[in-house]
Amino acid sequence: MTSNLYVKHARVWVPDQAEVWRPAELLRDYTPGDTSLLLRLDDGTELEQKLSKEKKEPLLPPLRNPDILVGENDLTALSYLHEPAVLHNLRVRFVESKTIYTYCGIVLVAINPYESLPIYGSDIINAYSGQNTGDMDPHIFAVAEEAYRQMAQDEKNQSIIVSGESGAGKTVSAKYAMRYFATVSGSCSDANIEDRVLASSPIMEAIGNAKTTRNDNSSRFGKYIAIGFNRKHHIIGANMRTYLLEKSRVVFQAKEERNYHIFYQLCASSHWPEFKELKLGRADDFHFTNQGKNPSIAGVDDETDMASTRRAFTMMGIDEGQQMALFRVLAAVLHLGNVEVKQLRADNSSVCPDDVSLQAFCALMGVPVTEMAQWLCHRKLKMATETYNKPVPKEQALNGRDALAKHIYARLFDWIVARINTALKAVGKEHSFIGVLDIYGFETFEVNSFEQFCINYANEKLQQQFNLHVFKLEQEEYMKEDIPWILIDFHDNQPCISLIEAKMGILDLLDEECRMPKGSDESWAQKLYSSHEKSSSHFLKPRMSNSAFIVLHFADKVEYQCEGFLEKNKDTVNQEQISLLRSAECGLLLELLQEEECVPAQTRLKTPQSSTRKSVGLQFRNSLHLLMDSLSATAAHYVRCIKPNDHKAAFTLDPVRAMQQLRACGVLETIRISAAGFPSRWTYQEFLTRYRVLMTQADMLPDRNLTCKKVLPRLLQDEGKYQFGKSKIFFRAGQVAYLEKLRSDRLRAACVRIQKTIRCWLARRKYIALRKAAITIQRHTRGLLARRLVLSLRRSRAALVIQKYQRMWAARRMYQRQREGALLLQRLYRAYAARQEYQRRLHERKVCVLQRWVKGWRARVWYRRVRAAVVLLQSCVRRMLARRELKRLRVEARSVEHFRKLNVGMENKIMQLQRKIDEQHKDNRLLEERLSVMGASHTAEQERLIGQLERLKGVEEESRNQSERLVFLGAELASSRQEVERCCQEQQEQQQKAQAEREAWEQRVAELNKQNVLLKSEKEELNKLILEQQEKTEEQQRAHEENTERLQSDLNEERCRYQNLLSEHHELEERHSDLKKQQSLTKASHQRSEFFSSQTDVSEGGVSAGGCGAREEVSSTGGDMSLLLSLQRKVVELERDKHTLQNELDSREEQLLTSKAKDEEELRKTLLAELDQEALKRQELESANRKLKRELSEIREALSKSSESHTAAPGSLAYQVVLEQLSSANEELELRKEEVLILRSQLCAPESQKSKETDGASGNSSRSPTFDLHELNEDGELWMAYQGLKDTNRLLLSQLQSETKMRSTLTEEVAALRSALQGATEEQARQQELLKDTLRLPQDARVPTSLQHEINRLTTHNLELMERTERQQGELRLLRRQLKAYTRRAGDTEVLAQGSLEVMAMSSLPRRERDCSGMLVCRTEDQGKLLKNLITDLRPRGVAVSMMPGLPAYILFMCLRHADHSNDDQRATTLLNATIHTIKTLIKRKGEDFETVSFWLANTTCFLQCLQQYSGEEVYSRHNTPQQNEHCLKNFDLANYRKVLCNLAIRIYQQLIRCMEDTLQPLIVPGMLEQDSIQGVLGVKATGMRKRTCSVTEEGGGLSFDSIVRQLSSFHTTLLQHGTPFFLLGLISKQLFRSIAATTLNSLLLRKDMCSWSKGLQIRYNVCQLEDWLQEKGLMNCGAREMLEPLIQAAQLLQMKKKTKEEAEAIASMCTALSAVQIVKILNLYTPVNEFEERVSSSFMKTIEECLKPRKESSQLLMDTKTLFPVTFPFSPSSVSLDTIQIPSSLNLAFLSRV
Repeated sequence: MTSNLYVKHARVWVPDQAEVWRPAELLRDYTPGDTSLLLRLDDGTELEQKLSKEKKEPLLPPLRNPDILVGENDLTALSYLHEPAVLHNLRVRFVESKTIYTYCGIVLVAINPYESLPIYGSDIINAYSGQNTGDMDPHIFAVAEEAYRQMAQDEKNQSIIVSGESGAGKTVSAKYAMRYFATVSGSCSDANIEDRVLASSPIMEAIGNAKTTRNDNSSRFGKYIAIGFNRKHHIIGANMRTYLLEKSRVVFQAKEERNYHIFYQLCASSHWPEFKELKLGRADDFHFTNQGKNPSIAGVDDETDMASTRRAFTMMGIDEGQQMALFRVLAAVLHLGNVEVKQLRADNSSVCPDDVSLQAFCALMGVPVTEMAQWLCHRKLKMATETYNKPVPKEQALNGRDALAKHIYARLFDWIVARINTALKAVGKEHSFIGVLDIYGFETFEVNSFEQFCINYANEKLQQQFNLHVFKLEQEEYMKEDIPWILIDFHDNQPCISLIEAKMGILDLLDEECRMPKGSDESWAQKLYSSHEKSSSHFLKPRMSNSAFIVLHFADKVEYQCEGFLEKNKDTVNQEQISLLRSAECGLLLELLQEEECVPAQTRLKTPQSSTRKSVGLQFRNSLHLLMDSLSATAAHYVRCIKPNDHKAAFTLDPVRAMQQLRACGVLETIRISAAGFPSRWTYQEFLTRYRVLMTQADMLPDRNLTCKKVLPRLLQDEGKYQFGKSKIFFRAGQVAYLEKLRSDRLRAACVRIQKTIRCWLARRKYIALRKAAITIQRHTRGLLARRLVLSLRRSRAALVIQKYQRMWAARRMYQRQREGALLLQRLYRAYAARQEYQRRLHERKVCVLQRWVKGWRARVWYRRVRAAVVLLQSCVRRMLARRELKRLRVEARSVEHFRKLNVGMENKIMQLQRKIDEQHKDNRLLEERLSVMGASHTAEQERLIGQLERLKGVEEESRNQSERLVFLGAELASSRQEVERCCQEQQEQQQKAQAEREAWEQRVAELNKQNVLLKSEKEELNKLILEQQEKTEEQQRAHEENTERLQSDLNEERCRYQNLLSEHHELEERHSDLKKQQSLTKASHQRSEFFSSQTDVSEGGVSAGGCGAREEVSSTGGDMSLLLSLQRKVVELERDKHTLQNELDSREEQLLTSKAKDEEELRKTLLAELDQEALKRQELESANRKLKRELSEIREALSKSSESHTAAPGSLAYQVVLEQLSSANEELELRKEEVLILRSQLCAPESQKSKETDGASGNSSRSPTFDLHELNEDGELWMAYQGLKDTNRLLLSQLQSETKMRSTLTEEVAALRSALQGATEEQARQQELLKDTLRLPQDARVPTSLQHEINRLTTHNLELMERTERQQGELRLLRRQLKAYTRRAGDTEVLAQGSLEVMAMSSLPRRERDCSGMLVCRTEDQGKLLKNLITDLRPRGVAVSMMPGLPAYILFMCLRHADHSNDDQRATTLLNATIHTIKTLIKRKGEDFETVSFWLANTTCFLQCLQQYSGEEVYSRHNTPQQNEHCLKNFDLANYRKVLCNLAIRIYQQLIRCMEDTLQPLIVPGMLEQDSIQGVLGVKATGMRKRTCSVTEEGGGLSFDSIVRQLSSFHTTLLQHGTPFFLLGLISKQLFRSIAATTLNSLLLRKDMCSWSKGLQIRYNVCQLEDWLQEKGLMNCGAREMLEPLIQAAQLLQMKKKTKEEAEAIASMCTALSAVQIVKILNLYTPVNEFEERVSSSFMKTIEECLKPRKESSQLLMDTKTLFPVTFPFSPSSVSLDTIQIPSSLNLAFLSRV
């Protein structure tokens, strides 16, 4: 069957030198026996490929997978599993889709993007937390979540093995895995273990990472971090093990490489003060850091990293002293590298003791310089009988120096790791752990040494463990499904491992050679050749070298150079140098060297020099065995990191490098093992859904398993190509592709048939349309010809009509010109006469005004003089009395001098506190003065701008007048032209004169036009100036606001200082008991306390409850010093307020004096204008009255005449009624006349009163006697003058306000009179009409009609009276309530404390006086039982259905009403506080029970509505019935408790939303995305079921969309049963629908398999179902529909065309609810399910990114699912009457009695 697939147009892969594999297409069919294939490459090149043979069968090129399988999340899901398919799939995902993670069975392949990606935030962690691995796109978080879930479910330890070559991103992947564990698990205590685990990363990167040619942050050691968890799966600790630190990097770096980061961080921070003693400089100054010639890394700040490292050290428990000691050791290592060794002879060298670097090293280490200089160049040799010092040559001395540096750094590295393990030590018993192994991958360089050999040896061991694990999983899968197990041959690398670690292996021979006295690298190489060259197939000898060997590893063939193997394996250090360092003064160095002696051998993994002298290779082999044992005891998870290229280019894949790493990391081995068996695995349900199109109706059976077993043999004739398992169908490689080909052929045939039918239908439809169009054209043509004939006839007739009317128009125009000329002359003459009369009258009026003002001025001058004399006399008398009072007070003050001496110490303390407070008060006053000055300047500037604006308005008005004048002149010009034309026709002799006049007029008009243009330009300039002034004003306003904010911050600081003073006050109160024993206050102290208390009472109108209690205690005890201090503080505060008011009044005094005259003048002008206007209106009213009287008299006379003539004898009664009505209307008009006269007198009164007050004020201001201010202040006269001025200002202000109110009142009264007069006029007209209509009727019908009209009028009048009465009663109630409030405020001396709204223990509540009815009596001792039965023990299930909604709230309110009726504030307060506390406790205890939370949300809202509805306030009571208004509260005002209940309702609402979202969350993704809501339309993609865990059950019984609808309906039904208000229903629905949209969209953004056209269709269908649900429940207008908009747009985006630029612009304009990041992500994830769909091209992605660039949005990818909308509780009146409420017996509330 395989050869049958190689037909024409079949797609294959061919090898390529540069790209490894290239796609090609067959140009002819392949038949067995052909020796070559004719191919065409993707660039159009044709070639003929020869076929090689293996086992007498031709090797055909690999087939390409269908396009719908390209880009799969799991490589093992591909139908054809081979190298080119894997490489192509990774290239598509990495380069085109920008996806760096891909599964390969149990392995996660991670490709380094060399670019920061926003896929590691907390929102992504939350999205992957709790999700199945198979449900989400590949991610390091998915692997971490799987490990965490298996640890929690299986109770088994886990391991995550991260490997890869340098620069592949191993460290970053391990770091993100640990961050995930720290985020999702948290800590079980306050130790913040998870933060410490994350803080260990910067430390290990600083001391163990370095820059290499391949990676800027390469880990030069391996580490295994075991994160411990307790039984609740919280992190309790961690432990770190390290492997094979690259110590040689300390002393040597290749070009473009760096030493470990910590050295460069120290050099970059050398200018810090604490690092001065280290004597460091730039990194270029040290030999150990300048060998790479490039000490910096682009984008890395070493100084900033140093600060991060120090913070991490501190978090790890390493204090500042230990850190400085650590840095001293590191600095000493740098200085040691700069020690210069001089060559004396061939075998002798020396170090100068004066070497600066040597002295710095010895100073930092605390060792003698001379001894260190000696042992750097000498070595001690021990003979049998003697010991002597042997000098060493320069090369050996340098090697010894470097060995010492490496040894010190290695010991320091071990010490830091040990301290980190101590800091991460488990705080409790460890139940399980997850290990994260970050270890080097397979390495091969041009020169490979001992380090590469150990690294590759470790990778051989890990690969063996990986192969066994994969093989084991495959075997378990086959056994689980009862598939016959066929032994799969896989690569076993045990021979290579045995070559390395077995007896007489490479490591064994190396150790043996190290123990030889004269062992060398060359002799060791010869031993290797003789031992393994012929016996091992994995060992080879190079042809051209005798000091190297080749090992055939699983990944590649590597050649190792033997030079340096022995030295690195022994890792020897001069013992004399170590002994010298052990005597050093550096404590940390001594600790490092002592640990070397005491640490056991098995835990000392990397100590090169120990008592047992274990080699490095042996230590590494032992630690590797321990690691393998640890990994074997855990469930392993693998992460293989791939380096895409060597140039660090973002999202660029080098196929050759990628293929090398895929072979080295075991990915291809996994593919080979999977391909050897049955790689493609489908459940029966998936197979049936996908390939149902290949079945007939007869094939369908009730059992889907039997259906699949019946159909599959017909589709695949070879039974060996598939196997039926218990729940899955297993396919060989390539069979799914063959089934896809059959499916696409069937669909293509169906499409052809559909196209044929549709094209036939379209052709017929087109023919019918053409025939219909031809008929229509004929009909319209005939109609057009007929209309043209009619049109010609109409035009002929119209021409005659037009001629007639044109002649008539010409004659009329001539007549009108003559008539207009005559009217113009008359108008001009009359206007001239009227202006003359106006000027005469204006002159007479001005003269009268001047006379009146002169007389008034003389009267005011006389009044001011008299008043000033009286004020002077009063001030003298008051000064004399004040001096007498001062003398008396001084005498009284001397009597208490002895008491002051007794309390000198205490007064000093009081004065000190007083001084501090005064200083603060001075600062506050300065700030307030600054604020007032700024306000005054701002006001002056604003007034100046207003004046400028007024002037500009005047200029604009003048310009407008000029424009009007120009229009008038234009009109005159037109009339003159007409006159000239007429004169030309009449008199030819005056033509020259008229021409001259016309030119003059034209010149004048031109001048006026120029002036108009100039005025317009000036106007524009003024407008610009106004705009500039406005901008300046806005800038000043902003500056003022900023200054206000700054002052507010200063005020907050002052408040903090004040609170500190209060704390000091509390301390003084605590010391009061000690001071009380030493004090002996006399009776004078009581008097003084009373004096302070009385002063406080006089200064304050009312004090708080605490202040009142303080006064009582002072008056009763007298010796309480704390109360004395508090009263003193209050006196100071009152003095501060007094000074503040005084400053404000002083600052405003000048403003009042300067603006008073201006305001009075404007007010006078305004009043005069209004008086004139009112006089005119009064005259109009009088004339209207006279007119109405005349009409009434005429009607009366007419009626009397008709009665005299006896024409209405039968209806005489009706006539009498009409006469009475008319007489009453006349009387009403007389009353209106009297009211108008009264109004006139009232309007005249304010003017006279204002003039008197103005005279008085001017009189006061004219006299300003110059007295001695100091003398006045000394006698208290200045204060009295100030009080008088303040009273005067108050009087003026009150008079001004009263006049303003009077003006508004008069205006309203005049308007009311007008409306009344208009109503009377209309009523009179209506009565006249009715009378006329009545008189027209027959005599028999006049009386009934008159009676009916009278009845209607009386009814209307009664209704108006009732409305007026109700309105007046409402106003009366409002006034009474205000009166009560003012009375209570004036009589109450206590201010309610504005404390916590949660618990309010109010001693008394504000009271009102009303009548009560309908209550429940609940005794105080029964309140606990009431709350227990009604709240605590009440079960909403079943009870809520049987009783009315909100019954508990009504019962509680009825009990509260009885407490209000009984005027028992204590009982009301206790009941309210206990109710709130009980509800809070219940919600806290049963917060997860939806019905309980919903029930009490409805009842709390109902209780809040009752407190509002029955509060008696007008805004609420106007919605009540009269009976409900009778049930309002009578005595208590519960406004504060309404706030508390509102806060409680908000808390319950938030808990309800959390409860509902927790219930709905597991249903959203399965229902909205995973299940196919449209049966028969959608089909699953061929994924092969390689998921490790999946939310869809094996039987296909997952949750469906109906589950979501049922749950929403259940929520809605329960909320309705509980009586939840409609506005809350809408808000809850809006919140839930946002949660549905956010969760669905987030899952869509993280799942590639869900981004397809068919899935978009399913989402739109589900959204329509949700909209139908909203429509059914009547919730379409609550805003829930808008919450689905992002999901709707995402579905539309999946279904839109994605090719051209216009379509990209359409997408950008349509998807407004989606961010640019989300749009790009969905397009990148878009995956075709069928062959008819096309992928999104890279060019279109660039186009859409260009279209989305102008957007300025957040870069966050996922929507926030935790957002809560704010909730408010608007008032919703209830129609339930409290009298009708019945209490069921099931509530056990018999102890309540109804009133």
